[in-house]
Amino acid sequence: MTYSLIFDIKRYAINDGPGIRTTIFLKGCPLRCVWCHNPESWSSEPQELFKQSKCIHCGTCLEKGFTVDDCPTMAREICGRAYTMEALMAEIEKERDIMEDSGGGVTLCGGEPLMHADYALEILKELGRRNFHRTVDTSLYVSHEVVDAIAEECELFLVDLKLMDSEKHRLYTGVGNRLILQNIRHLAECEKPSFSIRIPLIEGINADEENIEATARFLSTITNNRKPFTVNLLPYHDVGKDKHRRMGSTFNPKGYPMAAPSEETLQRCKKQLEAHGMKVVIGG
Repeated sequence: MTYSLIFDIKRYAINDGPGIRTTIFLKGCPLRCVWCHNPESWSSEPQELFKQSKCIHCGTCLEKGFTVDDCPTMAREICGRAYTMEALMAEIEKERDIMEDSGGGVTLCGGEPLMHADYALEILKELGRRNFHRTVDTSLYVSHEVVDAIAEECELFLVDLKLMDSEKHRLYTGVGNRLILQNIRHLAECEKPSFSIRIPLIEGINADEENIEATARFLSTITNNRKPFTVNLLPYHDVGKDKHRRMGSTFNPKGYPMAAPSEETLQRCKKQLEAHGMKVVIGG
């Protein structure tokens, strides 16, 4: 049995695949997106988080032998814990009826869940044995071999597509996009699973006409009637800012201009993509 740390289990998730879902967040990611909503997922190691609004300045944390568990208000907490497969499945099974009644299932997220391919595969196989619908939310910044292995054990990929220009992609995420684009093409050619493209739409980063047009042209080259897909435009929000504060790190340290797209921008991006034959949905 291999292990990776899990930093959150979100129940009643409605934007992580069809129906009502349980989403499992695995720690560790090879990307460093400046807008990241979950920067606590970057490291594969446990981290201490501090929520100042909960602190009552009691001084307990200054005492000798203090551990995070001693904090009376839980202002300090450890992010990331290991689950045995039995314990993880017990958490998931709690919501089975709700997931089945809604046509939902379980989603693996992160971070980048495929950074821990062996562990992700073990989880997906066990979910399959239990007849859960399985979705993987991924950047596809992994090897083709990992994509193929995971594709055999899930029903849906949710693929993040951030920027078409590889140097800009490297500037804002820390890695180029060549491997990602290759894997999207490869996934489109595979018989299964289904997939959706999710674009985190950010004014100042990727919502400009040039990038959206390049995105539309690329996606139009992988469109085929055998395997249609949806493009989801996900408006940016800055929830990562508070998480950086809790981690003791700096959100967007280089001060790149980032903002939520206006309704006008959302509609313009939607129309640009639709003009190339894309099925486009605003939101998850």
